[in-house]
Order: sequence, then structure tokens, then C-alpha cells
Amino acid sequence: MSYRSFQGKEIDMEKLMRQHELTQAVSNKKVNARGDELGSGGEIVKRREEVIAEYYENNPKAVAKPKTSAPGAAVQTEPPAPAVKEQTVKTKKQTTEE
Repeated sequence: MSYRSFQGKEIDMEKLMRQHELTQAVSNKKVNARGDELGSGGEIVKRREEVIAEYYENNPKAVAKPKTSAPGAAVQTEPPAPAVKEQTVKTKKQTTEE
């Protein structure tokens, strides 16, 4: 994601986010920009992935991403939509010829 500033300078937002993902966020919650929970001294207490997994365990009605299965295992998908019957539409010219 590269953006151009009002002054015409190129800004690579992905690079900027990666550079600062371990910087403590400015908020009343002790987390870094990535979402990891921080303890005293700014050390990571809980990684973002653990926080997300804990949330979905405590909130069973929340919609979680499907769990990935082993390679080669069958993946269950939604049933196909019912088939729609095709209809032919006659043009004005075709109706006058009949």
C-alpha cells in the first residue's frame, strides 16, 4: 500500500506499520500497535493470537474463522444454491413473425 502525500511524497503504509507494530499504543489499555498485551516495562505478556483465541473461547456466539484442516483433508463447504431455470425472452420482432 503506497500512498502519495499532499506534498507529493511516497509513503509505504505497510512498511510503516511493520516498523512500529511493537511500539506501545497510545491508549488506556496496555497494548502495542499489533494488539499484544504488555506488562511492566513494555514486555509482551500475551500475544495477539492468544488474546483472539481466548475471546472466541469465551464468546461462543461470535463468528470465528474456520479452523484449517490437515493438508489433503476434505473441506466442507456450503451446499450449492438451487439451480435457476433459464427463461427465454422473445423480442418484439420474434413475436410478430409467429
